[in-house]
Amino acid sequence: MLLGSARDHRPGRRERRFPPADPRPTVRDLVNDDYSATELGSHWFQRPEPDPAPDRREGEVLRFGPGVTAAAARRAGNTPTAVQIWHGTLPGTPPPRPPRPRRLRRYAPAALILAAVLVFLAWREYGPRAAVRDVAVTAPGSPLGCDGTADVVGVVRTDGRPGTLTYHWERSDGTRSAPLRETLARGQEEARLHLLWTFHGPGAHRAVARLVITSPATRTAEGTFTYRCG
Repeated sequence: MLLGSARDHRPGRRERRFPPADPRPTVRDLVNDDYSATELGSHWFQRPEPDPAPDRREGEVLRFGPGVTAAAARRAGNTPTAVQIWHGTLPGTPPPRPPRPRRLRRYAPAALILAAVLVFLAWREYGPRAAVRDVAVTAPGSPLGCDGTADVVGVVRTDGRPGTLTYHWERSDGTRSAPLRETLARGQEEARLHLLWTFHGPGAHRAVARLVITSPATRTAEGTFTYRCG
C-alpha cells in the first residue's frame, strides 16, 4: 500500500513550484516581539538634540541667535502701515489733493468789490495830482478912485483831478502875501483866487499884481490897474 500526499495528479496539469526561502534574517527577526512601534522608531531614527538652556544673570535672560538683522529692520521699515494706507501717505504716491475752499469762494465776490472800492479811494486820495493848464490874472479895467479897493482875480485852469494849489501874491509896492492853499475837488477844472488891494491918500499909481503858483507846478501871471486920487 502506497502512502503519499493528496496532490492532484491530473494528467496535463503543471505542478507549481515556489522559490526557496531567503536564509538571511529580516528586520522582524532581529527585533524582539515586545518592541512597540514607538520604541522601534526611536531606536532606528536619531532625534535632534534640544537647544541648551541659556545662562541666567540676576533677572536677565541671555538669548542666543542672530536676532533682528539690519535687512529685516529695513524690510519692516519699508512695509506700509495701516495708518499710511488710510491717510494715503504711502511712499511714492502723489500727495492727496487739498479740499476745495468752498467758504472762500462764497465770499470771493464781496471781497473783490471791497478791494475795488478801496483801490478807487486810494487812487482818488493818493493818485496823480491836479495838473495846472493855464493861469491868468484879471484886474479892474477903469482907474481906481480915492481910498478904493481893487479886486484882482487870478484864474487857474486844471485838468479836473483833485489836489491842492499852493500860491502867493506879489505886489508892485514890494510886499507879498503869505503862502496860501486852495483845495481842488474832483471834476473842478477852474479855481478863482482873489487879491484885495486897498489904496489911501491922494496921488496916482500904476499897480501890478503878480500871482505865483508854486505847487503842483510853478506858474506865474500878472495884472495891472491904475489908482488916481486928487
